[in-house]
Amino acid sequence: MADNKRDIVVMTPQEGLGGIRIADDVVGVIAGMAATEVPGVAGMSGGIGGGIAEMLGRKNLSKGVKVEVGEKEAAVDLFVIVEYGVRIPDVATQIQMNVKRAIEGMTGLSVVEVNVHVQGVAFASSDNKEEEPQRVR
Repeated sequence: MADNKRDIVVMTPQEGLGGIRIADDVVGVIAGMAATEVPGVAGMSGGIGGGIAEMLGRKNLSKGVKVEVGEKEAAVDLFVIVEYGVRIPDVATQIQMNVKRAIEGMTGLSVVEVNVHVQGVAFASSDNKEEEPQRVR
């Protein structure tokens, strides 16, 4: 994962105007937002720590995202929890397209890869509480 304090520099097409700096966390938030907009995504996962998938709320969108950025390119790893009953390959493909489009449109970076890691499946509980993610072994 790229160091959170490091900025990426996107050179402006007009010389002499300086550079544009976009923090890695900004790219991570863009990716997280784009992923959660896809139907079938229950939420972002906190990763594989602790043996269970921890579902993160909208305030922590960059936490289920690993971003590696260069001067002109970016690679993204997303850790997601999907809803029960969806076709996972279709949801993953839609996540890849949505994340690529969002990052390229907002930052001007070329996205070279978007890796989707499905960390769990969320089942709707009978009493309409928050969905509980289940880790598949």
